[in-house]
Amino acid sequence: MRETLKATLVLEDGAQFYGKSFGYESPTAGEVVFNTAMTGYPESLTDPSYEGQILVTTYPILGNYGVPPHREKNSISEYYESDKIHCKAIIAQDYSWEHSHWQADRS
Repeated sequence: MRETLKATLVLEDGAQFYGKSFGYESPTAGEVVFNTAMTGYPESLTDPSYEGQILVTTYPILGNYGVPPHREKNSISEYYESDKIHCKAIIAQDYSWEHSHWQADRS
């Protein structure tokens, strides 16, 4: 099991939710929004419509199929919505440290 830091999501009304950090560790602030997709976290993370927001996934696991390579077809990315991550943070029920997908080139 990997060591993780404790994380707290504090809402404007003072409600607090506790969890563990699995990525870049830095305080942040933003609007909390939901994504109900069953798959596609690389696409969600790189979607410009989530600029500056804290993205909550309703699908229970993140990281299980890793990150696909950057590949373009007709000058359009096959797997990403843009060339960078736009959301400030992502919140998931569970994070898989080990990915398992034939197209993944990294976690």
